[in-house]
Amino acid sequence: QVPLVESGGGLVQAGGSLRLSCAASGRTFNNYAMAWFRQAPGKEREFVAFVSTNGMNTIYSDSVKGRFTISRDNAKNTVYLQMNSLKPEDTAVYYCAASPQAFAGRIQAAYIYWGQGTQVTVSS
Repeated sequence: QVPLVESGGGLVQAGGSLRLSCAASGRTFNNYAMAWFRQAPGKEREFVAFVSTNGMNTIYSDSVKGRFTISRDNAKNTVYLQMNSLKPEDTAVYYCAASPQAFAGRIQAAYIYWGQGTQVTVSS
């Protein structure tokens, strides 16, 4: 089990920034690839960003590339999502997820542990 707890969501104006955090419990955090997904009202959950176990490899969706940065601190069992230049269309519940597969990437089915989500609302 890898319990995940997200934090850092909130209400921000368009063009602003937020930093999401996802804290994991347990001593095996660095064995898991991590990712962020999001789900907007009335839409399916979608991939946002991925980071490999050692933090050296990242993947982003086209919609956030250049604006969002995913990172991880294995010493703190935490993964982050720095979100800059936020847009109203970024409004969603953001979830972090953990996968035992090193190359899980965008594949939702590869992620076996999920957080409860944190709401991000971007006003225009």
